[in-house]
Amino acid sequence: MALSIIHETWHLQASCRGPESQLFFPPAVGERREERDRREAGAKVICNGCAVRNECLDFAVRVREPHGIWGGLTEAERRLLWEDD
Repeated sequence: MALSIIHETWHLQASCRGPESQLFFPPAVGERREERDRREAGAKVICNGCAVRNECLDFAVRVREPHGIWGGLTEAERRLLWEDD
């Protein structure tokens, strides 16, 4: 998690806190495409019901977070937003 998040408090209300947080980042060892797709879909379901989803996405886009699912978007999906800057 980026250090600048320390000055923000929205993450304390995030639905991804706890055991499910492992879904939001790839494992240390490789994963097959099907495994990645399942993991990302599970993370996105959690994001869909999150009260701070917009704040999370805004943060990830602002700091150009290169890893994980933030605000319901993958790294590749967020990169498309960066190109619009």
